[in-house]
Amino acid sequence: MRIDKYLKVSRVVKRRTVANEVCSAGRVQINDKIAKPGSEVKAGDIVTIRFGNGETRFKVLSIKETVRKEEASEMYELLSGKEVE
Repeated sequence: MRIDKYLKVSRVVKRRTVANEVCSAGRVQINDKIAKPGSEVKAGDIVTIRFGNGETRFKVLSIKETVRKEEASEMYELLSGKEVE
């Protein structure tokens, strides 16, 4: 799945356009490599997002096309930082 779509479906980022912009700005990494919006993400990958002065790292646990809001946080495991709003 594309990283921009994953960020939206998992609700790490609320809107896909914002996810796309963050990726385009070079602030998202998958396994320590800068990710473009179309970069593929899979279970087991470590994703890092830089917002302002902060940084959030999480491990991808599952890939789902759609998910209910209550179950979105089950798609990843937070490693450091805080939940992104």
